[in-house]
Amino acid sequence: MADKEKDNKSLMDSIKLIVGKEDKLNDQLKKDQGLEGYAKDLLLLMSLVKDYYQGNYRNIPYKTISAAVVGLLYVLNPIDIIPDFIPFIGHIDDALVLKFCLKMIDKDLTKYKKWKDEQTATEDKSVDTDKDSKPTFKKSDTKKSDKEQSSKDK
Repeated sequence: MADKEKDNKSLMDSIKLIVGKEDKLNDQLKKDQGLEGYAKDLLLLMSLVKDYYQGNYRNIPYKTISAAVVGLLYVLNPIDIIPDFIPFIGHIDDALVLKFCLKMIDKDLTKYKKWKDEQTATEDKSVDTDKDSKPTFKKSDTKKSDKEQSSKDK
């Protein structure tokens, strides 16, 4: 039992580290450093990890969130099998590790994407509903507009 708690704490510590490096990941993707083919997948993985960390999405097996964490940690870590600063080949190992992780969690990642799309659709719907509602005016606003209107009429 203590081992499981220790593993969960270690996982959450790793997730916290990853969430703190989201800007670094976005910068890497903007620079087109060999991972542009995985940009959508990386952003989806980051979103999954953030939603898991924030408690928004926990309907995921431990092995899946662990694989997502490992994949992101490997990509974000500049020290790996082939150093990232080596032109052309520096990100080959990152891409291979990422591809392996994505293949391993494909089914769960698809479920998460569907859930995320539903959340976004629900949010968009509520924003549209808010836009459709009529604005409310205070009495003072009405009086002001009446005064402005009467001065315009003169």
